[in-house]
Amino acid sequence: MRLFALKETGRLGRDVAQALGVDLDPHEERDFEDGEHKARPLASVRGEDVFVLHSLAGERGASANDKLLKLLFFIATCRENGAARVTAIAPYLAYARKERQTKARDPVSTRYVAQLFEAVGTDCLVTLDVHNFAAFQNAFRCRTLHLNAGALFLPMLRQLAGAEPIVVFSPDGGGVKRAQLMKEKCEAAISNEMGFGFMEKRRSRGVVSGDLFAGEVDGKVIFLIDDMISTGGTMIRAARACRERGAKEVHAIATHGLFGKGAEALFTDPAIGRVVVTDSVASALKAGAGREAKLQVLSIAPLIAEAVKRLHGNGSTSELAGMES
Repeated sequence: MRLFALKETGRLGRDVAQALGVDLDPHEERDFEDGEHKARPLASVRGEDVFVLHSLAGERGASANDKLLKLLFFIATCRENGAARVTAIAPYLAYARKERQTKARDPVSTRYVAQLFEAVGTDCLVTLDVHNFAAFQNAFRCRTLHLNAGALFLPMLRQLAGAEPIVVFSPDGGGVKRAQLMKEKCEAAISNEMGFGFMEKRRSRGVVSGDLFAGEVDGKVIFLIDDMISTGGTMIRAARACRERGAKEVHAIATHGLFGKGAEALFTDPAIGRVVVTDSVASALKAGAGREAKLQVLSIAPLIAEAVKRLHGNGSTSELAGMES
């Protein structure tokens, strides 16, 4: 087995390697003056089961496009040099938000990205909590493994709630199924009184609207559940609505902490208590105003390491995907 982690995902790669009890395999990356780049393995991959880790969230100095192309080219060169099997591990998968047409002549970017992975010979793609699971499954023709991070959050939810009644809440209608699945996990692991709620949100041409609020939140601890936090606007909007209706505490829970422009408001708004994300995106680990007091970052390295172990050994992965046997 060979395990590589491309440059911007090096920290997570080292944690995964440590969890597996192996060393990361060496590779070279070069950036050229005109913006082109190359990457190649420095260990032989011929006949090997190769795993390549690279999270695809854009950041300063490395756009989502740059990261995606680098990962694709690295997969292709592993196949070119005789790898028996290549698995791409992209904890955050770029372009997963645009998975369907909502306006005339819209792109279906998720499907186009899938075709690129298939074209370079990817045998399996592993990712974590994509925006739309059904669309992700339908887009890819190569094997995929969709990891569910829900279980990672349970100890923190238990700690934050104490003995208080809990409401698992979706900050928009599109995330209702995701929040319902999280509620089921909480019910199985936490003995607190458990409720559910959601808020309507419609976005068209950058304008957010929708006033429907469902759920009893008065005097309860609210966990806002989403797959990602970008600007934080959706979380703040829902948190304020819950507070106005008497919520005792409101905490924001998401797998991917993108924390783009404007997200610092999430850490200064009094409506939000704690913000809990994973280290699937490197930007979640960067310092920022107010973050130290509110932000909790959980490691996905053990989950990814277990996925690598089971894929390499042809073991069952249904548990990691949050599926019942």
